[in-house]
Amino acid sequence: MSRMVVDCRRMLCPMPVIKVQNQAVKMAPGEELEAVCTDPGALNDIPAWSRINGHEVLETRTEGAEYIVVIRVGDS
Repeated sequence: MSRMVVDCRRMLCPMPVIKVQNQAVKMAPGEELEAVCTDPGALNDIPAWSRINGHEVLETRTEGAEYIVVIRVGDS
């Protein structure tokens, strides 16, 4: 399974969501996309965007000052 990592460090809302969206449209259904962010709002914003757009949130976690959100791209 393929996993793409998107660097969203030092970006504030709404840029992490936009960057994730721009990458997700280039990916095939079933592929995984990991967003590495420094904006804590991404832990809510990316999952909310994912649910609205038919993607599955696989994981959210905090590692030090970074916030990671992993989604599985859906059919949208």
